[in-house]
Amino acid sequence: MSHAIMSSVSQWFLSRSRSMKRLITLSVDLIAIVIALWMAFSLRYSELYLPPQEQFWIFALAPITAIPVFIRFGLYRAVVRYIGLHALATIFQAVALYTVLFATMILISGSLAGVVPRTVYGINALILLLFVGGSRLVARWWFSDLQNNKQFDVSLNRRIPPVIIYGAGASGVQLATALKSKNQQRPVAFIDDAKQLHNQQVDDLTVYPFSRLNHLIEKFYVQEVLLAIPSISRARRNEIIELLEPYPIHIKTLPRLSDIAEGKVTTSDIQEVDIADLLGREQVTPMQNLLTANINNKAVMVTGAGGSIGTELCRQIAQIRPKILVLFELNEFALYAIEKELKQHHATLAVMAVLGSVQNQQRLEVICRRFSIDTIYHAAAYKHVPLVEQNASEGISNNIFGTLSCAKAALAANVETFVLISTDKAVRPTNTMGASKRFAELVLQGLAADKQNSTTRFTMVRFGNVLGSSGSVVPLFREQIENGGPVTVTDTRIIRYFMTIPEAAELVIQAGAMGKGGDVFVLDMGSPVKILDLAKRMIHLSGFIEKDDDHPEGDIEIIFTGLRSGEKLYEELLIGDNVTATEHSKISRAQELVINWQQLSKILEQLERLNNKNDCQGVRQLLLKHIEGFQPQCEVQDWLG
Repeated sequence: MSHAIMSSVSQWFLSRSRSMKRLITLSVDLIAIVIALWMAFSLRYSELYLPPQEQFWIFALAPITAIPVFIRFGLYRAVVRYIGLHALATIFQAVALYTVLFATMILISGSLAGVVPRTVYGINALILLLFVGGSRLVARWWFSDLQNNKQFDVSLNRRIPPVIIYGAGASGVQLATALKSKNQQRPVAFIDDAKQLHNQQVDDLTVYPFSRLNHLIEKFYVQEVLLAIPSISRARRNEIIELLEPYPIHIKTLPRLSDIAEGKVTTSDIQEVDIADLLGREQVTPMQNLLTANINNKAVMVTGAGGSIGTELCRQIAQIRPKILVLFELNEFALYAIEKELKQHHATLAVMAVLGSVQNQQRLEVICRRFSIDTIYHAAAYKHVPLVEQNASEGISNNIFGTLSCAKAALAANVETFVLISTDKAVRPTNTMGASKRFAELVLQGLAADKQNSTTRFTMVRFGNVLGSSGSVVPLFREQIENGGPVTVTDTRIIRYFMTIPEAAELVIQAGAMGKGGDVFVLDMGSPVKILDLAKRMIHLSGFIEKDDDHPEGDIEIIFTGLRSGEKLYEELLIGDNVTATEHSKISRAQELVINWQQLSKILEQLERLNNKNDCQGVRQLLLKHIEGFQPQCEVQDWLG
């Protein structure tokens, strides 16, 4: 019965308006101030003190002095349910100041000052500190206990899901507090590697070693583990994820410390495990001189500014303080989105959003002259292998002749540096997309080798898949897992190289600064990843069991669809073995076959003529003749060919 009454009182209080709660708290403090002073007199005289009439003014002076001080220190702005050590320190300071002011007023009052023994001030301060601070701690315990007792919602017949937090540091404690306040998940224990914390109580939760995880899962019926270890290296995070992978639990994580603003952790920071953490790949510290060389205080243009790589290039370029940043994009919504983002985060940066096609050389030339462009990052391209295979003529137009138009516009406008974003699919290509990107490289190499074209440095940067880009397997697998499967993998043997989009963009910028003209740079992609293993790990980390012959009762099945048109089992970054190191440990320079511009210009004329006639067979034969290692895996396709 008493618990029901307490619960009703708590619910009544919590349902009041914020101003009403402050008034109630202030009223409690006012009563506490008077009682504390009376108790101080009683303890001093060792009897129940009955103040004479001439001392009533002292008991009126106490709250008149204390309440403004408490208001000034913000005691009525703090939310009682979340009160912590900082709030208690503030209460101590407020009581101390009140005591000094109260004593000073009594002492300067003249002959009446002698009626208050000096020891009363100290006793009064201690009692008031106990009342004001203690009442708030009791209220916090009361409301927290009420929330904990709501673990079972009878009306909805549901149970608040229990979770284990991996990491009992500052981030873990903040996360536990946030979860308790939201009442959506119930932290039941901490797991931590620090032996000195084992079996200790942190924020009312016990800290356990990793060896007790299975016991905790069974005891509390845990289905989710939250990683609250943002400061550790990516390699160590990958090790922990590998340890957790065999358990039937869903793993989520907090982002790295650099992504958590002001060190505050909220429930909204919880996210799915970053696939980059599974690779264990540590990002190399960038070389500042290379980052700034082509950007700082220069006019920069990014083509394909709304694409996966283009948007990240724009973000990083904006941070390096260019004189102006021109966003060139064919997709209207993508252009709007990146322009809005950049203007929101870089209000003082001159950002120009320009709609247009890279095949429009005249428009590109006008833009380069109008804004006196110094550097172009050419990221505009059609890159989806099956789509380009089915629309070969448009893929050729955009990837080859779009690059040629940009390059000629750069030469005409005396642009200093032109950087092409290339791909590993350009190496011994097996599809039209890869062949078109390799031919685009040949175009720039030919222009760079032509002595008449000495005004612009042409550079190419070649790398593999980036995590989270449009068309990437990672978001596809996530969507399939969320929908209950199946997860589709093309082939059991297929492997790919991966890096994060920010790392790729950062390395592209640095590689572009090292170019002397006609350089082909390749990025160190680390170790290859087997796509089948990636799919299995993502299923396990989502808390599901793979459905296969060994586990017919499993949750999500993996099915194999076969290689798509033009798709390779594995990708390469080098055509030959002639590669040299650069000053950057993650960037190498490749020396490859170059077709001189006089010969290449004739090939381009023939290619353009065939492509305009939608003669896909003729285009295919021309590419086979001039692109080293081109071995198409399927018949040429085009809806108009």
